[in-house]
Amino acid sequence: PRGSRRGRVLWTGSADPDSGVPGEIGGRGRERVLRAPGPGVVRWTVQIGDRVTPGPIGQVAGRLIEAPFAGVVRGLIADGTTVPAGMKIGDVDVRTDVVVDEISDKALAIGGGVLEAVLTWMNRR
Repeated sequence: PRGSRRGRVLWTGSADPDSGVPGEIGGRGRERVLRAPGPGVVRWTVQIGDRVTPGPIGQVAGRLIEAPFAGVVRGLIADGTTVPAGMKIGDVDVRTDVVVDEISDKALAIGGGVLEAVLTWMNRR
């Protein structure tokens, strides 16, 4: 889940199913996600942390991958990876002040939840 429940340990039940819809940042949601326009090998002309403007930033088997808006490249699948059509291969963040070389709040919350679960499990043995 998003919000204050993110990263919480579930001792019973199950997590909500993945909606497949990214959270909105700066008024941008689905369009932040870069998807493979077809099957093939990914080739990038940018790197994580690069500022981009709308336009080509890579290709898959000769089909262009375009930045949908001005922003910062937040994530990319490794250059040279073979991917199926439609696979998530990267994302662009509309915020130009985003720090890409630090752990995200989402990853930090999930990591904290994992640590809590492991320590609790170890103390119950």
